[in-house]
Amino acid sequence: MSPTGSALVLFSGGQDSATCLAWALARFDHVETIGFDYGQRHRVELDVRPTVLEKLCAQFPAWAAKLGDDHLIDAGIVGKLSETALTRQTEIAMQADGLPNTFVPGRNLLFLTMAATVAYRRGIKHIVTGVCETDYSGYPDCRDDTIKALQLALNLGMDRRFVLHTPLMWIDKAETWAMAERLGGAPLVSLINHETHTCYMGDRTTLHSWGYGCGHCPACELRAEGWARYTQPR
Repeated sequence: MSPTGSALVLFSGGQDSATCLAWALARFDHVETIGFDYGQRHRVELDVRPTVLEKLCAQFPAWAAKLGDDHLIDAGIVGKLSETALTRQTEIAMQADGLPNTFVPGRNLLFLTMAATVAYRRGIKHIVTGVCETDYSGYPDCRDDTIKALQLALNLGMDRRFVLHTPLMWIDKAETWAMAERLGGAPLVSLINHETHTCYMGDRTTLHSWGYGCGHCPACELRAEGWARYTQPR
């Protein structure tokens, strides 16, 4: 696909958003990144972001030429308003409504709205996010219908044509690893494996075959299962 225009990628520092960043760099001629500090207990994901960007540039010079500014936004209000296992030292569990208590109400809605605000100021049309309805925890703000509705609301509310891209919406974690391989080969898979952070507990003391993490939180389990399927003999 020929690169065209500019994109803003929601880049948390995790596997999914790093894969989406590579996806955007392969398609657009200018790419900026945005991250959010919302008081997450796994704040280490923000600490690894600069390293991931630095190594991505070093290993992929063609992409480095396209990579623009990184925006880190103070979104502490999200953590202050919510009481979840991602913003409090609370045991991860299922709630009575059928959702895990790792669901942070309004998080993705606010993040995409803030991203669109930055994109408006920067003259960027395309916004890329790693939400997924195929291999996820049931978060309602990750669903395709939610993203489509939000795109419409943003376009109407800002009187600007934004396009929200969700490259991972209909693929699982194994296919996400495969996408990374198609985009950047073994070097990109290795970079994502060793440098990104996805564990909800913020554990970077143990390096597993699939990357760093505690090994038993929902995010680690999902990533490990996807890695096992990705690496099984084909």
